Order: sequence, then C-alpha cells, then structure tokens
Amino acid sequence: MLYLVPTPIGNLEDMTLRAVRILKEADFILAEDTRTSAPLLKHFGIAGKVFAHHQHNEHKAVAEIIRFLEEGKTVALISDAGTPAISDPGFLLVREAIKHGIAVQCLPGATAFVPALVASGLPCDRFCFEGFLPVKKGRQTRLKSLAAETRTLIFYESPHRLLKTLDEFIAVFGTERPASISREISKVYEETVRGTLAELKDHFNTHTLKGEFVVCISPQL
Repeated sequence: MLYLVPTPIGNLEDMTLRAVRILKEADFILAEDTRTSAPLLKHFGIAGKVFAHHQHNEHKAVAEIIRFLEEGKTVALISDAGTPAISDPGFLLVREAIKHGIAVQCLPGATAFVPALVASGLPCDRFCFEGFLPVKKGRQTRLKSLAAETRTLIFYESPHRLLKTLDEFIAVFGTERPASISREISKVYEETVRGTLAELKDHFNTHTLKGEFVVCISPQL
C-alpha cells in the first residue's frame, strides 16, 4: 500500500489521529525534506525509516520505491506541509504505483487553498486551482488564458514575488477585481486581507511580506 499523508501547514494540532497511526505503521516514510519533517515526526513519536523524496530525485527514486511496494512494504509519502502532490512531489509516484497495480490511498487532511478559499468570501462552489504560476516561460500566456474565467481563481505565491504578481494580476484582471489574500494559515500570525486587487497591492506595499501566500480572485462576472 502507498499512503499519501497530509501534514499540518502550521498548527500541529491539525494532524489527524489516522495520519499519526499510518506513519507509525509504515515500513518507510518518504519526506520532501527530512530535516523539515524531523520535528513533526519527533513530536508525534514517529520513529521509522525516513528517506528524502523531492523534485530533484523523484524520477530516479520511483523504480526502487515501486520495488519496495511490490515486495509488500507499506510506504507513506509526506510533503513539508499539506497534502502530497498538491504543488509538491507525489504525482509521479502515484501514477507509477497505479500502473503496477499497487493500492494507493490519500488521507484527508490539511491543504492551504481550501481554508483560504472558504475564508475569502468569494464564490467557492466552483473554483480553478492554479497553484504556482510558471516563473518565466508561459507565465503571461497562462494569465491571459484565465482573464475571462468564470470560476474563482486560486494561486500560491511566495513573499518575494507577491508584489510583482499582484501587478501582473492587475494588468490582466483589472484594478477593481475583488480578491482575497491569506498567509500563515493556521499559524499564530494568520491573516486574510480582502478587497480589490488595487487595494491589496496598496496594503502589501506597506506591510511585511512573510509566509506563504494564497491569492483568491473573483471570477469574471
């Protein structure tokens, strides 16, 4: 069995009892960054064989992991925070496991865009999750293709690119498009700011840019 196990995006109390049990029972734990996951595993008394599984080694590692699974081992995949394969490694391993007839289960749990969307006040019955935009090639093409999107748009962004990205959003969607930006979700300094894209740009021009950001943009009405 291959388990994809969500981990807290901030508050450790968001870890589920089932997630702790699965990680304790697994023969191997694959972690995006073993150093980042170490405090979490220690906190819950999880002592197992932990190996790094990230975007730089996942292509090479997949064959060996499949071999372990075919031998009857139980493997659990975790990312640094949130649900594996959502803007994190995991897709390649899941695809290969399915190809080889290996059972795959994803536990329900934390992921940043859901609470950000629900708290945004924007329509959440239909939405389009874009994750991180391409850094360079294809970025403008992707944005222009979303200009007339009739579902709420959700993006992830890092602190050092947020202001530039807001400028790009304004150029494509207009200054008056309603939006919401959440950061530090489930952490001590959790914050959600709502307004037009222009108002959000003004706000973050004068406030500290810290943490990971989730940007929700109203659909074209």
